[in-house]
Amino acid sequence: MADMEETGGVSAYGAALAGGGFDFYKFIRQPQTIVRFLSWIFAMVVFACITGEGYVNTPYEAEAKCIFNHNDSACHYAVGIGVIAFLACVAFLVLDVYLPFMSNAEERRFAVVADLGFSGVWTFLWFVCFCLLASQWSKTPDDHSIPKDAARATIAFSFFSIATWGILTYFALGRFRHGVKDVAIPTYTETVPDIATPYPPTYAPTSYNPTTYTPTTYTPTTYTAYPSNLPDIQQQPPLAQNLPPKVDAGYQPPSY
Repeated sequence: MADMEETGGVSAYGAALAGGGFDFYKFIRQPQTIVRFLSWIFAMVVFACITGEGYVNTPYEAEAKCIFNHNDSACHYAVGIGVIAFLACVAFLVLDVYLPFMSNAEERRFAVVADLGFSGVWTFLWFVCFCLLASQWSKTPDDHSIPKDAARATIAFSFFSIATWGILTYFALGRFRHGVKDVAIPTYTETVPDIATPYPPTYAPTSYNPTTYTPTTYTPTTYTAYPSNLPDIQQQPPLAQNLPPKVDAGYQPPSY
């Protein structure tokens, strides 16, 4: 857990908060980086020994067989576990470099959980690989054509891989338990109003003084009558009455 103690102060999942620079020399000196690099080397040795010298053929057989009791399944299993472990170590090394630059604590949590789960599973698979290879090697007949050094190296580095991946599981578990340390996350809390008071404390209503309405006095407007010396148009007789009656001089009433 020394790599976690070196962070100090505010940190999240075993790494300092985002924003700082990347210190390469500090990174390669971390115990987790060293153990992961060793796991990478051990995985490469296992699958290299089997792919290089893990298959031999006897003078009486044309097809090459696995050196572990001629059990091809044992060789295939060891190669598969070794190749995947080799690639996983590279991926998690890159993730360890990128982890301090993650500003989201939830993303860091996912990365640590992935490391924890994979390391735990591969610790168990390396244990199965070691038991399988050791069991098959003990049943292998003594044959001078079998490269014994390659078989023993495969078994030995399978055992070493159990230890390194177990340590990586321990480191990942420590980072997961470490979680977010001394990070002040702002939270919004709504102020609950005091039910005993009629108004919230921030609002103080002013006293209400109703204004007195004084109606204005209505004075009717006095209209001036027309002068009496003006002629009344309505009382003038019709124009026809002022004309003299028209008498037809040529008309004589009949006499009876």
